[in-house]
Amino acid sequence: MGQKITPNLWFDGKAKEAVAFYLSAFPDSRIVATSYYPKEGLLDFQKALAGKELTIDFELNGQRFTAINAGPEFKFNESVSFMIACKDQEEIDYYWEKLSRVPQAEQCGWLKDQYGLSWQVVPANMDELMAKPDAFSKLMQMKKIEIDKF
Repeated sequence: MGQKITPNLWFDGKAKEAVAFYLSAFPDSRIVATSYYPKEGLLDFQKALAGKELTIDFELNGQRFTAINAGPEFKFNESVSFMIACKDQEEIDYYWEKLSRVPQAEQCGWLKDQYGLSWQVVPANMDELMAKPDAFSKLMQMKKIEIDKF
């Protein structure tokens, strides 16, 4: 049957740009489908979007998402984030470099991208690392997680 739950991400007129950015950051990613706003019959606040992308269904490493192209009414915040379980420090470094665009938002493996979406870039064995002595205090001192400091 496939994936039952698909995160829908609201972008302020930049869904196409955001999807292109995410596809460039995640290997094994693709656009699945695109729908468009009609050119007629839109409400006043939608008229600037006539003919543009309404939704873009895409996959990042097999995980389906939908990007919604809309207005400035809603913004991302830290109450929702996406976790990337990384196999090693090299992969952590890769995603950190690709995604992090708000240095003041970096803490304990969390970062924020240029669209305000929060990500947790963590080792796949995070539970094991957190079981080590003083792991929590060490984590609290990190921005990007450095596996060898646990």
